[in-house]
Amino acid sequence: MFYAYVLKSVNHDYYYKGHCENLEERLAQHNSGMTASIAFYKPFVIAYYEEFNTREEAIKREKYFKSAAGRRFLKIKLAS
Repeated sequence: MFYAYVLKSVNHDYYYKGHCENLEERLAQHNSGMTASIAFYKPFVIAYYEEFNTREEAIKREKYFKSAAGRRFLKIKLAS
């Protein structure tokens, strides 16, 4: 399975959107600081995710999450 996901910073008002094959492993990588560009915002928790059968589908959904329509969708999803 592949995942498109949204992580929320515990200490900051920051959301990270991405895709991966192993969600728990990817979360651990983010929280360990291996992703230098967002290390300042750690620790993260999983705020939202969707499962897909192919990497291409997950990438497409990640791109949607990063669009204006996707941000509106996530704002509604994460508020409930």
